Amino acid sequence: MTILVTGGAGFIGSNFVLDWLAANDEPVVTLDALTYAGNLANLTSLTGDSRHQFVRGSIGDSALVGRLLRGHDVRAVINFAAESHVDRSISGPAPFFETNVMGTLHLLEAVKAYVTGLEETKRRDFRFLHVSTDEVYGTLARDEAPFAETNPYKPNSPYAASKASSDHLVRAYRETYGLATIVTNCSNNYGPLQFPEKLIPLIVHNALNGKALPLYGDGLQVRDWLYVGDHCSALRRVLEAGKPGETYNIGGDNQKTNIEVVRTICALLDARRPRPDGASYAAQITHVTDRPGHDRRYAIDPTKLAGELGWRPAVVFEEGLAKTVDWYLGNEAWVTDVTSGAYREWVARQYG
Repeated sequence: MTILVTGGAGFIGSNFVLDWLAANDEPVVTLDALTYAGNLANLTSLTGDSRHQFVRGSIGDSALVGRLLRGHDVRAVINFAAESHVDRSISGPAPFFETNVMGTLHLLEAVKAYVTGLEETKRRDFRFLHVSTDEVYGTLARDEAPFAETNPYKPNSPYAASKASSDHLVRAYRETYGLATIVTNCSNNYGPLQFPEKLIPLIVHNALNGKALPLYGDGLQVRDWLYVGDHCSALRRVLEAGKPGETYNIGGDNQKTNIEVVRTICALLDARRPRPDGASYAAQITHVTDRPGHDRRYAIDPTKLAGELGWRPAVVFEEGLAKTVDWYLGNEAWVTDVTSGAYREWVARQYG
């Protein structure tokens, strides 16, 4: 049988596809619309691999999704497809609701029609795994307990609201139609192949190009950082043994302030590729006006996932960040290819 991975040319999706095929031989069909953050080059290593097929298309195309499901005898869908950058959602919310809400709705409709036509054993074993974010829970005070699966949804950005809406849709299709859905909510991911609009690759890219390292407000916002390889292993475990109808929070147990993250990147670059003038890259740090509705702290309580499925993160932040910086230093051609003129214009507008 086969799994269908939507959004599989993006950061987390492509890492999952590569991780999946490194771990087993079950074929993968990757569906991706190749919008600005989707990059087919992420899957170059699979060229000629008979276990992998790439299809360019949208999760909103129910007819296409239906053909893929039927044509490949798909036993599970892992949905990564989403617009995911908070800053972009603030400047232009509409695409986030078109993709994250309406796209998910059309995807669920196609999956429901497909599963309805399966024979009983395949219908019972089918899974729809929806990959979401901890941002649906809102923000935490400094001493507040980390997010558990029982926390109420309190999204504070258009992006978070669109993901919360999609999570509710997935739950509704479980409760109303009996679709075997599972939702995961993860903390901030980092690692190879991440588009350089997110904090870590943006800082690496700007530092090496002599640009300002933009830091919102005081830089004391706290995030729980999850290495993308750990996220992939968690998703494989959830798909293997997770219970339909359940939600599982996936965290890295690495709470860091943004300023800590940026200074650690600067120290890594100082050691690996020193500036010609001998100064630290930290001299390029520039505090910029905080973004509207900026959540102060995210943190994940992974107790349920550890207790029920035996999964725990394996990569500590310092190790994962060093591996990530090394990957970007070794793949500067990839960075150059994705940092198009449109990207540079957007960064200039966003960070002044």
